[in-house]
Amino acid sequence: MITIYHNSRCSKSRCALTELESSGRAFKVINYLETPPSKRELEEIISKLDIKPLNLIRKGEKVFIENYKGKSLNDGEWIDAMIAHPILIERPIVIFGNKAVIARPTEKIKDILG
Repeated sequence: MITIYHNSRCSKSRCALTELESSGRAFKVINYLETPPSKRELEEIISKLDIKPLNLIRKGEKVFIENYKGKSLNDGEWIDAMIAHPILIERPIVIFGNKAVIARPTEKIKDILG
């Protein structure tokens, strides 16, 4: 099953959703601001993305600038920050099996769907 962590207010996220709809494949939409991932789920997503937690942080968000900019946190602390403030999680994230991409640009979805 394909899963997209989606924010309907984000144009890139809406583009990714359109791409998935046009693929004809079944997928599940998780509006991560309303239903944030658990710590374990977020750790699994980061593992599938094969990135450091800091690379999943949206550094232009107000909450980042006001609370985290210039701070050196460890991986667990960055994950805790995303759990506390889901708006910090980069979007859209598309997951298929053991693979995941941050679908920026949207074409990255094809990397995991084949």
